[in-house]
Amino acid sequence: MVRLPALRAQVPAILRLAVPITAGLAASTLLGVTDALMLAPLGPVPLAAVGLTSAVTMVLWASAYGVLLVTSVRIGAAFGAGDVRRIPLVLRNALALGGLVGLCGALLMAAMWPLLPFLGQPEEVIAAMPAYWFALCAVMLPFCVLTVFKSAFEAVGRPWIGTAFAFLAVVVNVPLNWVLIWGAGPLPPLGLAGAGLATLLAETVALGAAWAMWRTARSTRRLRLRRPLDRAEILSALREGLPTGALYAAETFAVGAAVLIIGTFGTVALAANQVAMSVGNVLYMVPIGVAGAVAIRVAQERGAGNGAALRPVAFAALALATLWLAGSALLLWLAGGWLAAAITDDAPVAALAATIMTVFALMQVFDGLQSTMVGALRGLSDTAFPAFVTMAGYWGVALPLAWYLSAGLDLGPAFVWVGWLVTLALVGVVLVLRFLRQTQGQRGLQGVPPWDKSQT
Repeated sequence: MVRLPALRAQVPAILRLAVPITAGLAASTLLGVTDALMLAPLGPVPLAAVGLTSAVTMVLWASAYGVLLVTSVRIGAAFGAGDVRRIPLVLRNALALGGLVGLCGALLMAAMWPLLPFLGQPEEVIAAMPAYWFALCAVMLPFCVLTVFKSAFEAVGRPWIGTAFAFLAVVVNVPLNWVLIWGAGPLPPLGLAGAGLATLLAETVALGAAWAMWRTARSTRRLRLRRPLDRAEILSALREGLPTGALYAAETFAVGAAVLIIGTFGTVALAANQVAMSVGNVLYMVPIGVAGAVAIRVAQERGAGNGAALRPVAFAALALATLWLAGSALLLWLAGGWLAAAITDDAPVAALAATIMTVFALMQVFDGLQSTMVGALRGLSDTAFPAFVTMAGYWGVALPLAWYLSAGLDLGPAFVWVGWLVTLALVGVVLVLRFLRQTQGQRGLQGVPPWDKSQT
């Protein structure tokens, strides 16, 4: 049993990580938001192009982000163990992995371009997209390498540094958008192509700032100790990170499939769902930040050989996520109608959105349980099992149940997310049991990273 004082003692350290990680995630979403807002005066075609491109980049960025989160866990374990010689080794090889993942992501997205005309997308939108699409392909490379830097800074207790670089990209993107979209002086207006080029330049500037700090700042001198590239280290990190990347991709695709089910109920249902999700996604950034924080804190305590702290860390993080999401649930339950009406003045859309939000209210709590425990298990470098269980839950239970409840029993589009609610509750319980089993007696965790069990 974990006692309350032990839980309370872990809260400050978790918050010191969770707050900047959440802020960094919010900053990453602002790049697409600023593109959409600044292109809006050009009409619906550029906005549709941004939306279509974002639907693809969201999957690729989430997958790459999931793979590269392994950096924070591996560096966190070394940091907790006080192994200053291993930290730069992990970072240097993680940067190589980040470059490889970014290049593969860029090539994959580029290869998707010829398929778009066969997916029933509007011809005028596709005709306007090439320059923007391929600029966003190229963004994959700086995005992935910058993700590695952010993860490293978070793992060594300097999370606001990584967050600052994420916001730097947003700050640089705004004036670049203004100049490149609308033109200035000798520069002609580039419209949609200018927005893509601005995003690429902004992300590259942020990466350049992170690289310069890593190479020159006194505070990062231990992070840049010369270490060789190690193929075994890169492959080991890739094997550990791939399940999380696959999980994020499967989750994104599953949500997309759920939206397609909702689309069978018509335009009002789709619009109402978008209204509800726009609110729910904002509220959900906090538990994602908590999940990132608990992964790092578990890894640090594991590396330090402090097995007795593993459960207090995990359950303190779970308490924080649950507290936030319970408050969010209450907000959605009591004020869902008001929030929906504030976003749209279409009465049928607002009414259905309010109904969907009441389901979201309960779903949020169980979603926090699942994401927090995935993070805690990631801190133990246990990534394959939670990925398998969660993906099996989404595709084997949530989607079939969503279709059966909403369409089979004709209960309506809100019941699509009831299928998610039931699944997340089941998966969350399984992951809690898995974590308890993995930390039973705290055996096999004292200071020995799971990728180096030959030492035992």
